[in-house]
Amino acid sequence: MAGLYVHIPFCKQRCLYCDFFSTTMLERRDEYVKALLMEIETRREETGEPIRTIYIGGGTPSLLKPEQIQTIIETAGDNEKEEITLEANPWDLTLEYLSAIRHAGVQRLSIGIQSFQDNLLKRIGRRHNAEQALQAVQWAQEAGFDNISIDLIYGLPGQTMQQWEADITQAIELNVQHISAYCLSYEEGTALTRQRDKGELTETDEETENAMYDNLCNRLQKAGFLHYEVSNFARPGYKALHNSNYWNGTPYVGVGAGAHSYIRNVRSWNPDNLNTYIHGIMAHDLQRESETLTEKDLFNEYIMLGLRTREGIDIKNHNFIEVLSRFHRGFIEVISRYKQQGLLTETPD
Repeated sequence: MAGLYVHIPFCKQRCLYCDFFSTTMLERRDEYVKALLMEIETRREETGEPIRTIYIGGGTPSLLKPEQIQTIIETAGDNEKEEITLEANPWDLTLEYLSAIRHAGVQRLSIGIQSFQDNLLKRIGRRHNAEQALQAVQWAQEAGFDNISIDLIYGLPGQTMQQWEADITQAIELNVQHISAYCLSYEEGTALTRQRDKGELTETDEETENAMYDNLCNRLQKAGFLHYEVSNFARPGYKALHNSNYWNGTPYVGVGAGAHSYIRNVRSWNPDNLNTYIHGIMAHDLQRESETLTEKDLFNEYIMLGLRTREGIDIKNHNFIEVLSRFHRGFIEVISRYKQQGLLTETPD
């Protein structure tokens, strides 16, 4: 199984915390989609495996027309898709639009709600308010979507524990199938980081962030969600298949400006510039950067990514032991020490 990530960089306005490649040049959407389709055509067979999952992310993919979304999905090939996800902003969603993209082939929605508190949404530059977020989920359910994920953020400037608990309660009551919750990070070059550095806001302290995370984990697990990755919670049978590709080493092709790919131990990425991307595709001369991961790199990533998930890592795996003997002779001792300290659990076969 392989995955296809499609990056749609367009936004009506940039959120203050976001460091993903995005642009507000909405007038170039049609031109960009044309280039995108050309890249999918030339790269969809690159992994050597059938594409089973598609993730259309951004940016704001819900700024595309339903017919553009349908063409993207169709261009990815005739293989039976196990999951097709579209990221969406509540502000853009109507019942008519949601019905249209479901008809276009979208199976799963990832709605960027972030908070149900209007003052916090305004503080981080989101376009929607809490009422629109609730309405978007309701319309999605009315349109027939039965695999809906919502994003939440904790550790927002000025966010109280009471507000966070209210957000968790509201998320549970929405009866969605999946929740992704992330601690706010202050990325270099973002507007929110500049505001923090100027003293215009106060960053949430680590103790409060940890308490918010503990509250999240306890509440969602009691509500029947499986905590299957550090930041991800799913109802039984609704784990994000495409995102799991990133944690288990499944190959994926990333198309669009700034998109990353991972195929046969090579990580590559497209230029994060709209003009460079479009002109490069049209001229059949897009210059991608790449790096080949060494065996040691792969081992380290196996450890790092595996420990993010509920499944963890298999320390009895033959390949793992072979690489371990060459690069990390003290690793088993470290595992033993962490087990004694209660920081690591080894499950029986």
